[in-house]
Amino acid sequence: MKRYRPHILVVIALAIVLSTGWHGSLRNALTDLRFAWQSRDASGNVVVVAIDAPSIDQIGVWPWPRRLHAELLRRLDAAGAHDVAFDVDFSTPSDPASDEAFVGALREVGGSTILPSFKQPAPNGGAAHVNRPLRQFSNQSWPAVVNVAVESDGLVRRYPFGEKLGDALMPSMAVVLAGQDVNRRPLFLLDFSIRAASIPAVSYVDVLRGDTATLGKLKDKKIVIGATALELGDRFSVPNGKIISGSILQALAAESILQNRMLRWTSDIGMILGLGAICLLMMSSWRRFAAGIRVAILVAAGVAAELVAALVQARWPLVIDTSLFHIAIIAYLTAIALDEIDFRSLFGRIAESRFHRIAMSLGDGLVCTDEEHRITVWNPGASAIFGYMPVEIIGRPFETLCALPVDGGARPSMHDAARQALLVPGGAVVVEFEGRRKNGETFPVEASFSGWQGTDGFQYGAILRDISVRKREAERIRYLAEHDALTGLANRNMLHAGLADLISAAERRSSGVALLVLGLDGFHEINDMLGHSAGDLVLRAVAERLRREVDGQAVVARLSGDEFAIAIDCAEVGESIAAFAERIAQAFEAPLAAGTRQHRVGISVGVAVYPEGGQTADDLLSNGHLALSRAKATRRGSHVIFESAIRQELENRLTLESELALAVERGEFELFYQPQVRLIDGGLVGAEALIRWRHPVRGYVSPGEFMPVVNTSALSERIANWVMETACRQARAWELSGNNVRVAINLSPSQLQSGDLAHSVAALLDATGLTPSLLEIEVTEDILLHDERRVLAMFKRIQELGVRVLFDDFGTGYASLSYLKKFPLDGLKIDRSFVFGLLANSDDAAIVGSTIGLSKQLGLTVVAEGIEDEATADFLVSMGCEEGQGYFFGRPMPAEAFDRQFLAAGHKAASAA
Repeated sequence: MKRYRPHILVVIALAIVLSTGWHGSLRNALTDLRFAWQSRDASGNVVVVAIDAPSIDQIGVWPWPRRLHAELLRRLDAAGAHDVAFDVDFSTPSDPASDEAFVGALREVGGSTILPSFKQPAPNGGAAHVNRPLRQFSNQSWPAVVNVAVESDGLVRRYPFGEKLGDALMPSMAVVLAGQDVNRRPLFLLDFSIRAASIPAVSYVDVLRGDTATLGKLKDKKIVIGATALELGDRFSVPNGKIISGSILQALAAESILQNRMLRWTSDIGMILGLGAICLLMMSSWRRFAAGIRVAILVAAGVAAELVAALVQARWPLVIDTSLFHIAIIAYLTAIALDEIDFRSLFGRIAESRFHRIAMSLGDGLVCTDEEHRITVWNPGASAIFGYMPVEIIGRPFETLCALPVDGGARPSMHDAARQALLVPGGAVVVEFEGRRKNGETFPVEASFSGWQGTDGFQYGAILRDISVRKREAERIRYLAEHDALTGLANRNMLHAGLADLISAAERRSSGVALLVLGLDGFHEINDMLGHSAGDLVLRAVAERLRREVDGQAVVARLSGDEFAIAIDCAEVGESIAAFAERIAQAFEAPLAAGTRQHRVGISVGVAVYPEGGQTADDLLSNGHLALSRAKATRRGSHVIFESAIRQELENRLTLESELALAVERGEFELFYQPQVRLIDGGLVGAEALIRWRHPVRGYVSPGEFMPVVNTSALSERIANWVMETACRQARAWELSGNNVRVAINLSPSQLQSGDLAHSVAALLDATGLTPSLLEIEVTEDILLHDERRVLAMFKRIQELGVRVLFDDFGTGYASLSYLKKFPLDGLKIDRSFVFGLLANSDDAAIVGSTIGLSKQLGLTVVAEGIEDEATADFLVSMGCEEGQGYFFGRPMPAEAFDRQFLAAGHKAASAA
């Protein structure tokens, strides 16, 4: 039996590996390593047209209109591409015009296009849903399936020739692209030695705009169109830690087919022969050769097998499975090690050495006593803790180490603790007591007692630890957990606990609890000008003044950087809560002494009172902060008491922000266009693009309600860019139909703050083909206030593009005249507040007349807003105003209505409206 033990071990190891499937992981790992060693380039016959990040930046948010795919198909056909495969979902209808354009393009290129079908798991675990291209698309294209097999480790290694969808067997995309027949063949292994980076790729947008160099790369090539941008999420994990896009994976599969690299596993016969050979070799050499020679034989056999497998995999589409062969070698190496090492002796020496190291280097004190509690063992750790050397303490009673309890109680009994240890799991009892060092100093000790029956009677042992540092740290941690480190005030946690106690007491007495949340006004300026050290001194001074004002009657806490809080029982306040809050605020009218400086720091106070202002501590804190925000906005340096209307206003805003985010995703925004006319003859000169929101429940929502929220939210730039792009595309559509309608767009501050607006405008003009003079950008004074020098340079570049720039809402700001001098403007719009009362108010008439005269001297166009009757229009003409807009000429309306009313009759006079 001993003779065959190594071979039995190998058989057991192989059986375990086969039953658990571990050899599959080793087989995959070896195959992947060979791919990494045998890197090769792609043939270049398959090119990926990538829907990449630059394409999304220039074209817009995915999905794109299918008319772009139609234009792309025509570009590819003109460039001489052979076969074109889309890795894009065409299973749902979109804009009818775009769908029709795509059908026309499919028909024009002659049926050489491959469109994908795929299985999609049902969300409820039912039968998988099959997504196929729409019938009008599939009638003009080749069908192909794009599903791939993801293995249990999350990697894609194999690729199907086809898959059964319904009753028909549909070929895979790479199979169709490579011109192969499906023939119900099994999955093949992809050749990942072909470097994915060597597959040629061009950008979708470069092909779409007809870049000559890009189109030159596509002649006589097979094309795969698909997403490579990270944000589109079409990603697959493949061997050797790589992640590639779905389109690259399809191209790699096509390359594997075209290069005749459709890899497959060899049969198990070779593996069985290899295992038999290594077993026979070891059985014949086990007792004949030394262990070192057998190790060398095994290592050489493993290296030789792997070299042969690597050579075969490199030259032929075959993968040799050597996993079990290597496992057998590892098992034989393990058997040699077990045969040569005396583990019993080794483990004995290790245990002895470990016990010695623990006993001699234990940082804690180790003390053993006899049955009479006299010390018999004393380690160096005990000497370090108590100060006794072994010769001074051995033989003395254990009680020598114990201080007399202050309360006169009994000292810890080693006998009782050790006996109790025998009855608990683990065999030890932990006790804390006061210890006494050799010099008489007392300190807290933690002892773990145990006991055992020895040859000389029952014996006891104790591991002793000095926990005085731990006790001090625990006290310090508890203090830090409850107090602010800078000011020594209570922190948020302690305030919350104190508030909860006050509310419980007030509930029993049916009284109230007030929470004041205080925010410093102008504190950031102190930090910015004098530094954080000066700011810390100010915060300490604020804390001290608050302590003096409450005089121990309330909990004073620091909540955050420059926010403090006071929690007080209303019964303890000798005045109304409003008067108390105002007294706290007025207490900071006197300067604060901080270091060598005197600082004037104001305080705004938000007040929440239990039970009206909140039923719990969390409610009071939340509502107190809301009241503080209102105080900072409307009554800086004073107080505001929380009312439910404050929270309702915030909730309404949050609800509106949430609905706006959904509106962006669902495309609920529309652009209306209000005509702008020449006042002298009523001829149409342009239109102002105005955003409208069609709410699914409320209908059209007033811009005055949602635009203030948009302009202060993260959605601002996204919506503003959508407005500009939509308006430009509409203006281009009108231009192509023969109607040169100048479209005016209101600029958002976020568009200036986020990047290079001039570059964005130039790119949009280039993408749409709109004549620059038909785009008019309207800016307001609040936009011009931000980084004046940068804004000035940016508008000069915009004007150089040929785009008109107008000053909107003229006359309502503080520095309008200076902006007329500084900024490159083509005109200005007189605000409707002056035009509305023009006939009845002489002051308005004087302002409008002066503005028109000044504009003419500066060479600026003047547009009057808010014209609602003919008399106002005539009066403006008499004053020299050139253009106007208002309900008299037409209300804002959708583009279709604008077409019918103002463009269908061939530039009909707008005054007829």
